[in-house]
Amino acid sequence: MSPDPTDHHRYLAPRFWPTWVGLGLLRLIWQLPYRLRLAVGRLLGRVMWLLLPRRRRVVAVNLALCFPQLTPAERRRLVRAHFRSAGMGLVEAAMCWWSSDEALAPLAQFHGLEHLDAAAAAGRGVILFSGHVTPLEIGGRLVALKHPLVVMYKSAKDPLFESVLKRSRERHAARAIQRHDVRGLIRSLKEGLVCWYAPDQDFGRKNALFAPFFGIPTATVTATSRFAQTTGAPVVPFFPARRADGRGYDLFFLPALEGFPSGDDLADTSRLNGLLEAHVRRYPEQYIWLHRRFKTRPEGEPDPYR
Repeated sequence: MSPDPTDHHRYLAPRFWPTWVGLGLLRLIWQLPYRLRLAVGRLLGRVMWLLLPRRRRVVAVNLALCFPQLTPAERRRLVRAHFRSAGMGLVEAAMCWWSSDEALAPLAQFHGLEHLDAAAAAGRGVILFSGHVTPLEIGGRLVALKHPLVVMYKSAKDPLFESVLKRSRERHAARAIQRHDVRGLIRSLKEGLVCWYAPDQDFGRKNALFAPFFGIPTATVTATSRFAQTTGAPVVPFFPARRADGRGYDLFFLPALEGFPSGDDLADTSRLNGLLEAHVRRYPEQYIWLHRRFKTRPEGEPDPYR
């Protein structure tokens, strides 16, 4: 019988010690005042920039593809800004794990929450369409203050780290389901729950179309349309952003998409990519550029990361 992944006492072997050290460091940072937490997060981001040259190159390639109008110097500054933002994202994850609802609530500035309220009131569930941004974890935790939230996630490779994530998700979310659990997502929607869903990663060609993202044909899964068609759940776009003044987070909700799904998967995925792109252009340093978003290419096009 495999060990209970939520029992941290089972993870005392030496191979888990680095993870314990990292978690202990985050726990110490979490005890600082909010602005100091973010300052330390920016410092962590600088360390990541120094220690992760391969990821640094992935970020640089992504930004060159998406922002060709920027000068090389401007893109280099944006690469550094992104790593600082990613470092703050780590600290914000710790806030999600250990902070109380009362401590987090003052950090949330909701914009358009009435759109989510109206969609949820219809009782058909809600697909809360979003993207992978660095304040992703904290954004979901803040939404959960207003609506019970079902989150989809990819399991972590480190079982100790996975146990921390699992306990946090189960404590603060209505339900946490793995990325491949399509039936679980559909069941949650049919039960009338709000389900966070971000399809903006490269999962290969299966169930994907090449839809434009920053003018680049980008492999994009078409599942959002299928989920909406199967369940009748409305799609409400949602994008969190870290405020530049250090006073918390802006949480943007757009009206439920009309005429969605349209019956044209390419039109639907292009529409969703366009909504995400508009947000990323407003906060370019906060999108997770560490992912090889453009790895899968149309036939005959080379992998830009090689």
